[in-house]
Amino acid sequence: MSEQPLTKKNRPYVCGLDAAVDVIDGKWKVLILWALHDQPRRFGETKRLLPGISEKVLAQQLRELEADGVVHREVYDEVPPKVEYSLTDSGLALNAALGPLGAWGTRRMTELGIPYPSPAHQAAC
Repeated sequence: MSEQPLTKKNRPYVCGLDAAVDVIDGKWKVLILWALHDQPRRFGETKRLLPGISEKVLAQQLRELEADGVVHREVYDEVPPKVEYSLTDSGLALNAALGPLGAWGTRRMTELGIPYPSPAHQAAC
């Protein structure tokens, strides 16, 4: 009998939603995916799009998303070094799957009377 592969939490997945949440688990991962949705971005540019995230946490979360196959890290052979992050095909599919969740959140904010930080954020989200 072959053993089922274990998740990051050292247990088998219960369902597909469990597998998806295993990838996006964490406060910032979904927002990082949003920041990378339309073009490759450098680390500093990504950090500016996510007020409140520390460099340490951003670096850690990017490494985890890269290990999960949803973010690609491209290192250019230049001086000074240039690194860009972009979504893989799997990351693009995950972002598309998160779209309805974002729409639900927008409706929820409206119901609660919570304004968007800016019209630019609303158009991008």
